[in-house]
Amino acid sequence: MADEVPGTRTHQEEASLDQLYRDVIFEHYRRPHNKGALDGAEIVTKGNNPVCGDRVTVYGKIKDGRLDDVKFEGKACAICMASSSMMTEAVKGKTLAEAGAVADNFKSMMRNEVPFEALPEVPDIEALEGVRKFSVRVKCATLAWTTLKNGIVEYQAGKQGGETCTEESCAT
Repeated sequence: MADEVPGTRTHQEEASLDQLYRDVIFEHYRRPHNKGALDGAEIVTKGNNPVCGDRVTVYGKIKDGRLDDVKFEGKACAICMASSSMMTEAVKGKTLAEAGAVADNFKSMMRNEVPFEALPEVPDIEALEGVRKFSVRVKCATLAWTTLKNGIVEYQAGKQGGETCTEESCAT
């Protein structure tokens, strides 16, 4: 079409992209990466979103100042579980400072404070960009990231075995 603006998507392309993103979210929900408890974890922290009932526990093993392994458990909606799965992929192998910065950046992207950019480690994360349109669901997407950040802060402060927190009280 002559009057189409370059770089914009048609309604059909948007619908197709939305379906692709829904498929990615449901794939991570049905087959989450790194799900389960982690024996011997130095970071164990719980998060709770009382608005929708999402609950996650994030585990981290630290070796040489890096998150050598990261896992999560929880009972949560598809968005929260998919985001938790993606979070473990994004931060595994990073230093605590790097992992904390990735978590903070993801939360800023979800809150529309910075432009949304895919993480090289987890290209699937683009599927969560559409969640930003629904402010009540942003907390679902950020719960595991907030919980991880809280666990890192507790670990660095010398507290092991994290306390349960809510999305609001974990926001750092």
